[in-house]
Amino acid sequence: MDPDEPARAVIWVHGRVHGVGFRWWTRARALELGLVGHARNADGGRVEVLAQGPKERVEELVALLEEKPSTRLRPGEVTTCVTTWGPPRDGLEDFIEK
Repeated sequence: MDPDEPARAVIWVHGRVHGVGFRWWTRARALELGLVGHARNADGGRVEVLAQGPKERVEELVALLEEKPSTRLRPGEVTTCVTTWGPPRDGLEDFIEK
């Protein structure tokens, strides 16, 4: 697969990730990687991250979210990430916090 081929991932991040700046940190990393999508709080203390862009860049974001321990001063504490891959969709133009 071409690393520049567009991809879409939905990453469910579990742990202590609400109220600690995690969504802001995720948005900053996604923008550095040139991705579009969102990070939003979900039930059960999880954060849903939807990231879309070149597959290699999306994989980099997933690796940053999963990294233990975080070397980039990621806020909060991630215990588990569950990632689902799919085809990209139209209509996303930025990476936002919801």
